[in-house]
Amino acid sequence: MYSMELAPSLSHCIETVAKETYWNLVNKYMEGEAGDKELARQIELLKAFLETMDFRKLRSESEKYLIQGKTVKFMIYWRGDKPSYDMVVS
Repeated sequence: MYSMELAPSLSHCIETVAKETYWNLVNKYMEGEAGDKELARQIELLKAFLETMDFRKLRSESEKYLIQGKTVKFMIYWRGDKPSYDMVVS
């Protein structure tokens, strides 16, 4: 299963982290690594994640742990043809 890890913080919510990661990958792709299939897969997954997730819900799920000083990571992946995620708290 192909997945990506996104780690929000108190200063950058999951939506911000996903958008920043998406645009960083798009820029890298456009700078000449356009043949990179791994980058293309990451961009496609992040785009779908950004278009379909309820970020208000994800923020409320993660912020309560971040406020407690815990580390939160979202593992995003394809479930069938839709993006999905697991939230890992440590």
